[in-house]
Amino acid sequence: MEGRNNTEDLDGRLQILEKRVYGDRGCKPNKTVKCVDSLGKVNAALANTANKRERVKILHKKSKTEDLLKYLDPQFTDYIAVPDAMKLEFILAEEDFLRTQASMLEQVHTLQPYLDSNHIKSVPELTTKLQRLSQLHIKQQDQNEELSAEVKRLFEEYNKMMFLLSKQFAQWDETLRKLEGPKPGQKVE
Repeated sequence: MEGRNNTEDLDGRLQILEKRVYGDRGCKPNKTVKCVDSLGKVNAALANTANKRERVKILHKKSKTEDLLKYLDPQFTDYIAVPDAMKLEFILAEEDFLRTQASMLEQVHTLQPYLDSNHIKSVPELTTKLQRLSQLHIKQQDQNEELSAEVKRLFEEYNKMMFLLSKQFAQWDETLRKLEGPKPGQKVE
């Protein structure tokens, strides 16, 4: 249901965009106008125009991809539009943040020898050993759980046996008392 709402929402937004681009003349009831089709036609027309003109071909050959990427970068417009005084204000506004970042970078630089130590470099080799030890530990935990369950069962059996033996000894003691009879000087119950 959610995917359908997203599709309907996208379709509605596209219709609003088409209405803005084409106005009422493009929204005839029987004729639907698609932006993608129109943009494809415009692109083809521009490509044909560019191929027919020698000056445009030369310009395309001279321009470098790096230049095009530089001009297309959103930060390039900031570079052109933002005056140096404004850039200075941005930097000064972030001064505390920049100082803390610089101190942390210096700290990383001082700790760099520790990062380059043999102990850190040998971590990949030790990882396989750690995995083997982890598997062995898991196996031993499983065995421990099995042994614990077995010991618990044996204790329960032992307790039952002791209870039954105690009960049996109590019965035998009672039977022996009855057979021996009362002792002299003892009241008969």
